[in-house]
Amino acid sequence: MADEIDYEIIGSEMQIVEIELDPGEAVQAEAGAMAYMGPGIQMQTSMGNEGGGLLGGLKKGLKRALTGESFFITSFTHKGSGKGHVAFAAPYPGKIIPLDLAKFGGSILCQKDAFLCAARGVEVELAFTRKLGAGLFGGEGFILQRLRGNGLAFIHIGGTVIRKDLAPGETYKVDTGCVAAFTESVTYDITWSKDFKNALFGGEGVVLATLTGPGTVYMQSLPFSRLADRIFAASAYGRNRDEQTGIGGSGVLGGLLGGDRSF
Repeated sequence: MADEIDYEIIGSEMQIVEIELDPGEAVQAEAGAMAYMGPGIQMQTSMGNEGGGLLGGLKKGLKRALTGESFFITSFTHKGSGKGHVAFAAPYPGKIIPLDLAKFGGSILCQKDAFLCAARGVEVELAFTRKLGAGLFGGEGFILQRLRGNGLAFIHIGGTVIRKDLAPGETYKVDTGCVAAFTESVTYDITWSKDFKNALFGGEGVVLATLTGPGTVYMQSLPFSRLADRIFAASAYGRNRDEQTGIGGSGVLGGLLGGDRSF
């Protein structure tokens, strides 16, 4: 059973989630996510397998590393009296989403590195896409995160959050990078663009993710990969590279083929 924790999400774009703990309660988080903690909070970093031995801890650490998280996980336990507080910060502009896993059948699948923190008792596991095509072309590779348990977990996604509750058989086609999380009842696959010209010059991907209900889907408006591409393009290195290649070089052509309309 996961600890029952209270929380408050602070801010609009660069958010912080502040967790309120009763004596003896604990929250676990990705290493480096903590923003501040109050009196009585004790921090302990481990491989997240207390009582399971070194081998079990190594396995859990490696699985987390494969999903984009740190090899280690940090636990924050309230050892004092009264109410204790600890807060965790979003790594880039976006939203922190609280997920009550008990309401999603005890687990949910997320994009790599989405996990921010969770009540003690929630497990962060390795998951794989069900189909080869979805793994090869799904934007996030084969590997997803599975958050399992019956308590609160918090994920961070980029930009604005869009939640869709899909009816049985209802399908959404989504840019692969915009798929943030979905319940395990949702069927996840990829669809090739039927019009290659639109994919080549329209700025959209050659493949789209198809999500078919029943179940819940969370989408994000700003995948981190898209944000990183824009920052790189605006950087001195990105500008210099395009200047060196010239109008006939691969820099301009690659930008056009990639959907960059700034030319």
